[in-house]
Amino acid sequence: MPNRIVLISDDSDFFEFIKLKLELRKSDELSTMSFDEVPEQMSALQTSVLIVNSENSNQKTIDLLNIFSYNTPIIVTAYNDDEAFKKKCYRAGMLDFIPLLTSDAEFRARMLPALSLVSVIKKNKQYRSLLVKNKLLSKNNEVFINYENVIDNALTELKIHPSKAVFAAIAPNERDKYLLNPNQTETFLLRNIRKNDILMTFGHNQYYLIMYNTDLKSAQKHWDKAIANFQTKLYVGFVTIINQSRQQLINTALINLQEAYGKSGSAVEYSSAKKTAVNFKMKRKWLSEQLEILITPIFYRLQQKYMNRLTGVKIEQDYKDGSGYFNITGKHFTAEFKITTPGFSKINIDLAITKEPLEVDSKRITFNPDEFDEGLLEDLLEQFLKEVKTKYCS
Repeated sequence: MPNRIVLISDDSDFFEFIKLKLELRKSDELSTMSFDEVPEQMSALQTSVLIVNSENSNQKTIDLLNIFSYNTPIIVTAYNDDEAFKKKCYRAGMLDFIPLLTSDAEFRARMLPALSLVSVIKKNKQYRSLLVKNKLLSKNNEVFINYENVIDNALTELKIHPSKAVFAAIAPNERDKYLLNPNQTETFLLRNIRKNDILMTFGHNQYYLIMYNTDLKSAQKHWDKAIANFQTKLYVGFVTIINQSRQQLINTALINLQEAYGKSGSAVEYSSAKKTAVNFKMKRKWLSEQLEILITPIFYRLQQKYMNRLTGVKIEQDYKDGSGYFNITGKHFTAEFKITTPGFSKINIDLAITKEPLEVDSKRITFNPDEFDEGLLEDLLEQFLKEVKTKYCS
């Protein structure tokens, strides 16, 4: 595999000096650039070994290290072997510091870990592209989309190797949810969680988080410190992971999140005693409120969309007593799309078309709350409306 090495310096003499030390193969790729040219080449640099000349460019070197933030192997080199500066570079993510007067043989030997690391990074990017292609990982950030499998795997691992862990549900309030750019939210969250924590998305600007080797108090403290730097308030519901099923964990975290919306703080802590006290009535009330927020705009939008497409019919939609109704009444038929939430463990959608004289076509579809979202509801209702239009309004 060819090596890709990039030399970065504001001193052109540095490039010729380092080339003599590297003893490159014909297949290797070598590029040179100044510090000012780095921003335009970010994507290419992420899978290269960077050799940076910090001579008279200490601050530019630190800035460059902070930009790449441990994701790219960077070797810093200079004539001046300044210990204080080296410590700053290591803290900013430098892989190694090699003085320019180091012998050629030692220089090449100390390059090997960087070359090995960049090959791992390239392979990881290939694996990552497969995860994105299969819709398991988001395209722009390290955020998992298929959270069911991620949570199940984490719970299995915690059973085999028990340790302290916290699960969290994170979201802005409903007013801000569609005003925020999800990529911006995800970037903020990823920068403020630890490397071994796992971030997942379950809706538009809605996230689950698994925090390892921590307890509720530490998780709360870390969150309060991080959220102070975000432009919009994000709310969080925490729960300690203690042998729950995936659905139990999600239900409790979402209820805690719902209560966080009504409090002045950005998060809510719950002891084990309080978690077990969260009762059936509260869960049902929470699910009903969430469904009303989800259903109302979609029902209204599709009512407006089909008012002129379905001729000779009356279209009505409503949400009351914990159920959503979308009704179409024609001269010789009635069609109903109804959503109900028996308890809090499932969501039922009943589709019924009654044609005179009393010819009924009906079916029920059942979902778990965690697999039901805006896109799914809109697709199902649109299919139902198209069927009504094709069979009864043409």
